[in-house]
Amino acid sequence: MTTGFNRRGFLATTGAVAGGLAFLGPRKLMAQEGGTLRFALSTFPPTFDAWTSGGTAAGTIKLMMHRGLVSYGSDGMLRGELAESWDVDDEGAWVFKLRDATWHDGSPVTAEDVAWTVSEVQKPDSAAYMQGQFARITTVETPDDKTVRMVTAEPLAVLPGWFAHYHMPILKKGEAPDTKIGSGPFMLDKVDRGVSISLKAYDGYYKEGLPKLAGIEATVYADENLRVAALEAGDVDLAEYVPWQAMAQIDENENLRLDGVDGPFMYLTFNGSRAPFDNPLVRRAVAHAIKREDIVQAAFYGRGGALEHLPITEQSEFFNPDLANSWNYDPEKAMALLAEAGYPDGFDCVMLATAQYGMHQSTAEVCQAYLSMVGINATLDLPEWATRVKKGNEGQFDLAVMGTTADNNDPDGLGNVLDGSLPANFSRSYGLETPEISELFAKGRATFDSEERKAIYKQLEEVAIETTPIAGLAWRSQGYGMKASVTGFTNLPGQLTFYSGITLEETVLG
Repeated sequence: MTTGFNRRGFLATTGAVAGGLAFLGPRKLMAQEGGTLRFALSTFPPTFDAWTSGGTAAGTIKLMMHRGLVSYGSDGMLRGELAESWDVDDEGAWVFKLRDATWHDGSPVTAEDVAWTVSEVQKPDSAAYMQGQFARITTVETPDDKTVRMVTAEPLAVLPGWFAHYHMPILKKGEAPDTKIGSGPFMLDKVDRGVSISLKAYDGYYKEGLPKLAGIEATVYADENLRVAALEAGDVDLAEYVPWQAMAQIDENENLRLDGVDGPFMYLTFNGSRAPFDNPLVRRAVAHAIKREDIVQAAFYGRGGALEHLPITEQSEFFNPDLANSWNYDPEKAMALLAEAGYPDGFDCVMLATAQYGMHQSTAEVCQAYLSMVGINATLDLPEWATRVKKGNEGQFDLAVMGTTADNNDPDGLGNVLDGSLPANFSRSYGLETPEISELFAKGRATFDSEERKAIYKQLEEVAIETTPIAGLAWRSQGYGMKASVTGFTNLPGQLTFYSGITLEETVLG
């Protein structure tokens, strides 16, 4: 296959850099001298399956145990992990060169492990988060133990970024998806289901001098107020998901530090497999029925902003200012769309959210209030997070509140919330096909020229606004709270905030 694309130009526009691992000091400084970090998790992972989506807390645990071919550095740039370099060969295939790394049982990470991982993820019944994307890889060749060559049916400019996702670690050939054997900086030591997870440093980790901690004790504080209280009392050193009502008090506490970034967003998903949300007019009516500013105030105490288009930030080169308010608050337009769709008197429905995260519940309550004003009477369903995930995956809802990030800062990363050709997942609308959008995502992935990609993704956004496969609601600040003496942990920028667990390998207790 000859693609003719220019990889160097693409890498220059995305900031991707092959290799470039920073080795931080001699091995003698590591780990066992670093103490055990007490980490406050927002929820117990609903699954330990490495390739299955289970939310942010599950992703953070994976980033302690596992590594992919690549990852993101604290500057948000792509960097090598198990792969020390990658490039496109003359026939258009991606070629990854592996570094010397070992599994937690001491055996070497090989090209065969990578090829096996790809084949397992590709299986139709794998339930892997990236199964749909990986179906586009036609052949994986292993010319030697350190070389992996991936052939694709069409050019795939974004393929290396897929291997950076925290739901896409490489596993040892033959291991179960929930294996304890990884290649990351920490080894799973003990699990007290529903309560805590203990990890200890892996002294064979491939980055010299890392990790700097002897271990991590991750304890579940599902109640967000208790999570903050534990941080303030000194019972934990680092806490994820700082609730927005507590951000100011952490900011003002000289013993603590808040690291927050804008990037995650809230939105509504729809069950497109049944009426009335199989109708794009109804979905667009919902998008025009809700006043976003009230969500920002009620759920995020003003630490965010209205989102009236697709979640593409103003800082992105792909931002389109002429589309920024396309889903503006316009109740009269919403009612007109409902009438055009055949629902002049509205209808009853069930809105799925969760009471485990206050932001989800508050967002749902504001949406419920505004929808009622145009005749849509939504009954709230607020189970705990694991059940919310299950119901979302199985389509047990009419419309649902969701909050997440894109897979990365590239528009292709929005596929996880928009592309209806991908397998069912709670982060996307259920049973809602998006043929035009799927086609434009494919076109964007196959294009290396920056200006051409901008035009493609603008067209995609126009189609999405018209057909409304999701309804954007609000940007939100995402915060980690920690003791002021904790260093090395970084909240990654923009849409990458949920990848921040990767920096636990560099974290130090002061």
